[in-house]
Amino acid sequence: MSKRKQTEKKPLWFSLDNAAKIFPAQNTSTWSNSFRVQMELDRKINPAVLRAALEAVMPRFPSYGVKIRRGFFWFYLEKNENPLTVHPDIKNPLYRVNFKENGRYLFRVYYHGSRIAVDCYHVLTDGHGGAVFLSTLAAEYLRREGEKIPAGGFSLSPDAPPTPEETEDSFVRSASSEVKKLKKDGISYHVKADPMPDHTVNVTSGILSFAAFHRLTKEKNVTVTEYLAALMLSVLLERQKRDGGRKKQVAVQIPVDLRRVFGGETLRNFTICMLVKVDPNKGEYSFDELLELTKYQLRLQNTMKEHNASITANLQIERNPFVRFAPLFLKNFFISIGFAIAAEQTSSALITNLGKVELPEELARHVKKFLFMPAPGKLNPARLGVATVNDSLVITFSNSFVQSDVERAFFTAFVKQGLHVKIESNRE
Repeated sequence: MSKRKQTEKKPLWFSLDNAAKIFPAQNTSTWSNSFRVQMELDRKINPAVLRAALEAVMPRFPSYGVKIRRGFFWFYLEKNENPLTVHPDIKNPLYRVNFKENGRYLFRVYYHGSRIAVDCYHVLTDGHGGAVFLSTLAAEYLRREGEKIPAGGFSLSPDAPPTPEETEDSFVRSASSEVKKLKKDGISYHVKADPMPDHTVNVTSGILSFAAFHRLTKEKNVTVTEYLAALMLSVLLERQKRDGGRKKQVAVQIPVDLRRVFGGETLRNFTICMLVKVDPNKGEYSFDELLELTKYQLRLQNTMKEHNASITANLQIERNPFVRFAPLFLKNFFISIGFAIAAEQTSSALITNLGKVELPEELARHVKKFLFMPAPGKLNPARLGVATVNDSLVITFSNSFVQSDVERAFFTAFVKQGLHVKIESNRE
């Protein structure tokens, strides 16, 4: 470690960003709002080298080397000086976060065979920040094994000092709308199935050629995310039809990385969710109709003005004097009650697409695949993360139900289009 890094003054605490403020109150003994990023390399992982690499990169991420503390009005993040550890991977990832375990760190680094994984509590960051952290860690690991890996893309230099922009709350910087946006999304359909035992999750990944899939989306004149969302609508509409009963809207929630809209370098949360929905009471929809509906709904929402209005509305709630100055125990009570009653009611599924993980060629050639996975939902059996590295597109379901018919129908649709899909699961 350079002398400059050793002597550089680090922040002692951080306030939670706007998105993170609700997450601690949602935490339960069996569920936490978290996600996993995972990279498979071309060699077996040495845990001692991995731990040394982790210690080397942590000063580059001051807002991750923290523990969560209770203030009178809000939770906040405080610098954590406890030793860092790496863990053998577990069959059921995204284990609930206990603030007093794991040296009080809010992320866990795992290894198994040739893979490195990071399970990250959403209070710290979003999928983009997690991918940058893992890419930087993997590059440093390979350097310590003798490889010459430059910084670039998602992989930061451990020797460069962190910048103020990387730890800012970009929601505050970006909110400037005068519109008070009120969302009226309605109650959505949810698949019913047998729940898995607590602290377990069914993970199913489909791995396919990005180039082959991209050709298909170009033929349909849609993006990768639009195609996946339309396909999920199609699968869930068919499932609801088989279930019978009253028809409800089917809706897919899609987080969008606001860095692509507003710019910025923050490594904390900076995403907001869009919703694409269809009402089956209006009639049957062909897949091409769902593609068009999805494309136009998402493109109307995915603009700077629309996102600015949503960000500003969220900040107005936080800045409301009755909310701002309410004691933390009251905030936690009302947030937890609201989450227990309304969690995921407006969406039937979630699709979060990390996009292409940009890496320097010297690092990318050592990476076989990159996996991104959100925590399983409380109501939604279909929460899936998508990530691409090189030509490997990985679509991963996290499911808290025993049954896997949603996943089966989803991946079968690719095969019917002539695409080869390799399936991997922790159920084997």
